[in-house]
Amino acid sequence: MSVKSNPFRATLAKMHPYVPGEQPQGGKFIKLNTNENPYPAPPAVTAAIISAAQAGLQRYPDPTASSFRRQAAETLGLPGPDWILAGNGSDEILTILVRAMVGEGERLRLPYPSYILYRTLADIQGADWEQTEFDKDWKLPAAFGEASSDGEQKLRLAFLPNPNSPSGTVLTPDEVLEIAERLPCPLVVDEAYADFAETNCLKLVEQNENIFITRTLSKSYALAGLRFGFVIAQPHRIAELGKIKDSYNCDALSIAAATAAVGSSEWLADNVQKIKATRRRMEQKLTEIGFKVTPSQANFVWCQHPHKSHKEMYEQLKKSQILVRYMDFPEWGDGLRISVGTDDQVDACLMLLAQM
Repeated sequence: MSVKSNPFRATLAKMHPYVPGEQPQGGKFIKLNTNENPYPAPPAVTAAIISAAQAGLQRYPDPTASSFRRQAAETLGLPGPDWILAGNGSDEILTILVRAMVGEGERLRLPYPSYILYRTLADIQGADWEQTEFDKDWKLPAAFGEASSDGEQKLRLAFLPNPNSPSGTVLTPDEVLEIAERLPCPLVVDEAYADFAETNCLKLVEQNENIFITRTLSKSYALAGLRFGFVIAQPHRIAELGKIKDSYNCDALSIAAATAAVGSSEWLADNVQKIKATRRRMEQKLTEIGFKVTPSQANFVWCQHPHKSHKEMYEQLKKSQILVRYMDFPEWGDGLRISVGTDDQVDACLMLLAQM
């Protein structure tokens, strides 16, 4: 076969692309399937976007998102803005990390079940990936922090979503630090849902140069439609990552909006408390109607029913214009991941599930 007839790399033919949750473009759906925040973003965000647009969009944006990095460093209590690299959603940040550290034929480690995109990023690189399975109680075996069992020195990077998806479970900072100190490679702690948890690992970055923390504004700041994320690491690590990002990877409107969002601390605290209250009610009600519910520290709940078909329940909900995420993990099990919506949205979903 000639290069002209098939110009794509051989690895693309073998890889399975990441499939995001359903995003219906027509009709009125209650969307509890992609962990979006059900409430509007901070009011300061809209004002910032309008102001940035009125200032004009004819010039390139700040290539390093300086205003955002300064505000985020202040909000998060970091030593300075040089501890942050901004990106077009945390997915771009994850891509940069893999591109920077995992070469063709090298290896990426991830827990399972977790965010499937990690595997896709390794596949794009022509790299290998290996999984460490959670046990049925979502405990992560000690093997996750050890050198590869085959003795090869190909392991270059490990991903640890914390809180994890789909479970919403967390490891404590002490547990994460212990893993990082045993691993023979850097550890990326993906904290997409950390604002909904009781703890986070931000302080670990100052203790260990091989810990990288990723965050997104899609969840707790209600900006999934904006696409903005960032990574926190020691400055010399951030400088290396900056070498391979796109020149202008964050546009002027998203920088303005993200800066306003991370400065809206009171709004965030109020929003998180509302979502936590609804989450607790969801967990209680799902348990009452017969589900096994994994206690969550994210803005979603993972649940399994001992007798009913999860796929059939998902399909019945969809027929009623309610979307949840049916997830099936080969050799591990399936279940429903239900995002925390407004109280009315959650009540509609729970009412139908109770009738099934």
